[in-house]
Amino acid sequence: MALKADLRKDYLRRRRQMAPDQIEACSQQITDLFFALFAPRPGQTVHTFLPIEKQQEINTWPLVHRLWQQQVEVAVPVSHPVDTSMTHFLITPDTTFQESLWGIPEPVNALPVPEAEIDLALVPLLAFDLKGHRVGYGKGFYDRFLALLPKATPKIGLALEPPVEVIDDVHVHDLALDAVVTPDQVYRF
Repeated sequence: MALKADLRKDYLRRRRQMAPDQIEACSQQITDLFFALFAPRPGQTVHTFLPIEKQQEINTWPLVHRLWQQQVEVAVPVSHPVDTSMTHFLITPDTTFQESLWGIPEPVNALPVPEAEIDLALVPLLAFDLKGHRVGYGKGFYDRFLALLPKATPKIGLALEPPVEVIDDVHVHDLALDAVVTPDQVYRF
């Protein structure tokens, strides 16, 4: 039985065992595969997460720079621990960042972006299943965010590893992703 808490613990352990150069190589493969299969257009807004280095997350900075090169607007979240909500802000190459309580780079003095203006959302995850359900860190920030996006907005996870067959304790508020990009393949749901 694959329960979220067990998957979270296992996949965090597995990720911590990856060498930094392996994370970088996987991050580049994910970026290349994303751009090969998804084509954000100039003027669109793509929401992405920025990597928490101490958690050895996928490095999304190369992806951000390629989006900017293609004249795509980039939005990133600022997390609010009290109510586990997020607000979203446009970033540019000139944006200043500060680390949050969790080590997340967050923009300072950036322009807010409403969820309705996000054309595509890139979502962090630890594990996912063949139905597009994800396991995150367990606080529900992204579950709340995904529920606020228009239904037509593509929700794409970025993962270092392939899926598990099924996550057994999916809840009603757990929205499935539309796709997940791994270093080797894209899974569509």
